[in-house]
Amino acid sequence: MAGKISKEIMEQVMLLAKLEVTDEEKEQAAADMQNMLDYVEKMKELDTSGTEPMIHPYTLECVWREDEVTNGNQKEDLLQDAPAKENGQYLVPKTVE
Repeated sequence: MAGKISKEIMEQVMLLAKLEVTDEEKEQAAADMQNMLDYVEKMKELDTSGTEPMIHPYTLECVWREDEVTNGNQKEDLLQDAPAKENGQYLVPKTVE
């Protein structure tokens, strides 16, 4: 069993978290914290000597494709539909003076 959560520890936690809670809420929070710490202690009892460390339980495989240009340069095709163009660019009305 993990160390007991004291009233002083809960006061410090509430101060650091800038929480204003009632005595009843403090007691509930202390009980919840105690349950979490007890669970962590229980997890420490597990034999993990044959388990490799990992960041998540799934194997990593790259699902991204390589970047390959498939449609080439379509600048002229795209500019064909422009209502106005100049020097190979869209010509738009000036919006800032």
